[in-house]
Amino acid sequence: MAHDHRHHEGQHGHHHHHGGSNIKVAFFLNLGFTLLEIIGGIWINSVAILSDALHDLGDSLSLGLAWYFENVAKRGRDQKYTFGYKRFTLLGAVINSVVLLVGSFFILSEAVPRIWDPQEVHAPGMIAFAILGVIVNGAAVLRLKSGSSLNERVVRLHLMEDVLGWAAVLVGGIILYFFDLPWIDPLLSVVITLYVLYNVVRNLRQTMNILLQGSPSHIKPEAVEAKLQEMPEINSVHDLHIWTLDGAYNVLTVHAVATSALPLHQAEELKKKVRSAMAAMDIQHVTIELESPGEECSHEGSL
Repeated sequence: MAHDHRHHEGQHGHHHHHGGSNIKVAFFLNLGFTLLEIIGGIWINSVAILSDALHDLGDSLSLGLAWYFENVAKRGRDQKYTFGYKRFTLLGAVINSVVLLVGSFFILSEAVPRIWDPQEVHAPGMIAFAILGVIVNGAAVLRLKSGSSLNERVVRLHLMEDVLGWAAVLVGGIILYFFDLPWIDPLLSVVITLYVLYNVVRNLRQTMNILLQGSPSHIKPEAVEAKLQEMPEINSVHDLHIWTLDGAYNVLTVHAVATSALPLHQAEELKKKVRSAMAAMDIQHVTIELESPGEECSHEGSL
């Protein structure tokens, strides 16, 4: 993700700096393995492997988009996007979720009928692919472990699901090797797909909350209001809005009525105090309008 801008320009954090390169490595790992998987899944005749191939294809697409949007998000603010490009990472998360939703329904339509009409599967090939799958996806997960952007979290979650999926395929392959239970393969496919669907829907809800400018789940507006009103210099607050640009960079705008008319230097001190208190609540960008007692505000009681 982009730098962590505090309210004042020039204070940069560099903890998101490697997001793009981590995603790039995971992208090439995933794409190469996906192509191998599609060929292998057809050869082995395993719908479980093909279901993982489709999810991996979705992941490859999302990794490519995440890599691109992660780089776009690093651009600073300009005349067109005055808040910068941080929000572009959300596009990757949305497109990725939609791809996985469509892919999941396609896989279910293929796998469910096979439970009642199972086909013969090449078990040793299934075991070999599953081991390779755990290794490749595990390496990609480790590569993204330090990422903190929503995009990196979403991608890491998908890759983690793939590791679990391959572990399940491995177990299924071992069962098929020793026992003649061909329905195990499509059943595994359905279980993997439903698990992925559950997580995609959960992530999509989180992304939509950000796009619709909902308050971040860990920051309660009433707690922010209470914190501000604890300050002896502040009588009341109104027109309080909290939202997040990308799931990591949080923004607050608020009008605060001072207990008395403050001279300029005291008003500055109060603003610094407010910004410091809000930084402790994980709010990085604060815009505060101070009002004198009795001053009429056109925003009070409005949006």
